[in-house]
Formats: sequence, structure tokens, C-alpha cells
Amino acid sequence: MLTFHKLADIPVDFGPTIVTVGNFDGVHRAHRAVLEEIVRRAQAAHARSVVVTFEPHPARILRPDHTFKLLSPTPEKLRLLATTAVDAVFLLPFTRDLSLMTPHQFAHDILKRHLHAREVHEGYNFHFGNKAAGNIQVLRELGREMGFEVHDYPEMRLRGERVSSSHIRKLLAEGRASRARHLLGRPFSILSTPGRGRGYGAKYTVPTINLARYEELVPKDGVYVTRTRIGSGQNEECFDSVTNVGNRPTFGADSFAIESHLLNFHPLQLSADTEVELHFLDRLRDEIKFPSVEALREQIGRDVQKAQKYLRRLGRSLPPQRQ
Repeated sequence: MLTFHKLADIPVDFGPTIVTVGNFDGVHRAHRAVLEEIVRRAQAAHARSVVVTFEPHPARILRPDHTFKLLSPTPEKLRLLATTAVDAVFLLPFTRDLSLMTPHQFAHDILKRHLHAREVHEGYNFHFGNKAAGNIQVLRELGREMGFEVHDYPEMRLRGERVSSSHIRKLLAEGRASRARHLLGRPFSILSTPGRGRGYGAKYTVPTINLARYEELVPKDGVYVTRTRIGSGQNEECFDSVTNVGNRPTFGADSFAIESHLLNFHPLQLSADTEVELHFLDRLRDEIKFPSVEALREQIGRDVQKAQKYLRRLGRSLPPQRQ
């Protein structure tokens, strides 16, 4: 997959193209339906399939005072897009100047002049241009003027729920990791490196790995059934795990951490740069302040039993392989 970071990176003779424009945060099932279609149509038309997305997310420029957390940071989004067989991603720098472009300017300068678009594929609620003045109907009118067709897609629903990035964020904020997994088409995951813990896991409970500080979206505080991937390539190992997201109140002053208790643990070699990826499968319970470390130890034992039962029922059909 080719990746372009600015307009000047796109070859003059690049195209013709079948294009989709959007944030694609999470690259969920509705996104993938569009991506699969542009790949199919591009192959049939001897064109290139192209995703136009933005860095940073427009919300971080347009609403800088609003705390906005991503389902998939840009490197993860690019990795997920690379699995869809699209030919290229244009990671368009989102600036104030770009936000002021009119719909006509955006369609002419980017879709027509640089990408030589034959078709543009968008969701039913697509908006673009200054103050989101452009919608599907405006895009269709611009397409007639500039020589590209517009294909729009209705809202996708699964079991009555909207498949959208905003709805998936809401589910995770409520701790509903299993529902988020269904809409994403894979477990929600976070990728980080080992962090420095207090040592309580090794001393009092079971072997534990802490994640380094993570700035993007994490599920609601609580205890989850997870799978943990440690390392990459030939050094990659995967573990069943129980993960606590929260402030560990049993040990005194609150201190937010993401701790994974590895169920089938054996000694590991870790460095500050070792990849640690957590895949959240289901939520077990809220985080609780226990009267003693012994009470916590007993609860962890119960959590482990529930997690093992869940994983057996799941049939281990969701290994945390890089999808």
C-alpha cells in the first residue's frame, strides 16, 4: 500500500482512481464494506483504489478544547487499512487552511486535479468543505461538473445498532467491549509498550505486565477478559489474560494503570520497546476497593475462572493475531 503525506507526493500521472474520503477511525465493518467495494471496482476498471483520510483527526483542530480519543491512532489505522488491499492512502494534513476550503475547491483540487477520480464512494451522512457545507447531494452535483460518479452507502446496522465510530466509542465508554467487538469485526485493541508497575502483581497475585502511558481511547474502568500479545515477528507470544483498567484503589492513592494478569505465564524477556497489544473481549466487573490484598487475591482467582470459562465458550476463535 502506497502512503502519501502531502499533495506534492502524488505523482502527476497517478490515476485514474476510485476514491473514498473519511476519518476511518477504527476501520470498522461499515468502513470495510466501502473499502472492499472500491477495491473491487478499481480492479474491474483498471484503476487504483485510494483512501483519503486526515492527520490529525479534524476534531482536534476544529474543537481543540474538546477531549477527543481515537479508536485507532494513525499508525494503527494505516496498518488496518493496509489489510484491506487498497492501493494507496492519502494522509491529508488537516489544518485550519484545509478546513476553510469550499466543497468545490476540495473536489476540484484533490479529487479531480490530483487524484483523477472516476468514482467517489461515501457514507450517507458524508459532509466536507468549510463548515461541512458539502453533503452527498453537493458531491454528486460536483461530480457531474468534474467528471466523477458518486456512490453513497446507507447506514449499516447490526442487531439494531449503528455501526459508526462514535457509537463504538460510546460502547467502550460504557465498558461494552463485546458489543464493540461485534461492530468492529474484531476485538478492540490498544498497542503500547511495557510500563513501570509497582510490583504488586508479581508479589501478591499472578504474573502481571503493565502498559506504558496510553493517550488514546481505553474502555471504561473495570476488569476485562483479554488476550495479550507480547513482542512481534518470530519473538511474538500470545497469552490469555485478565486486564484491570483503572486506579487500583486497594493499594492506596489512586494511580491510573492498565495491568494484564497473564494466565498461561512463563518468564519473558522484555525491553522498554517491546510491543504489548491488548485485545478486549468482554467485561467481567467494575473495579473495586478491597479490604485487603488477600481479598483481592481471592477475587482475582474468581476473575480468572470466569475468564477461562468465557475463553473456552468462545472456542478461542479470536486470537490476537494482527488482522
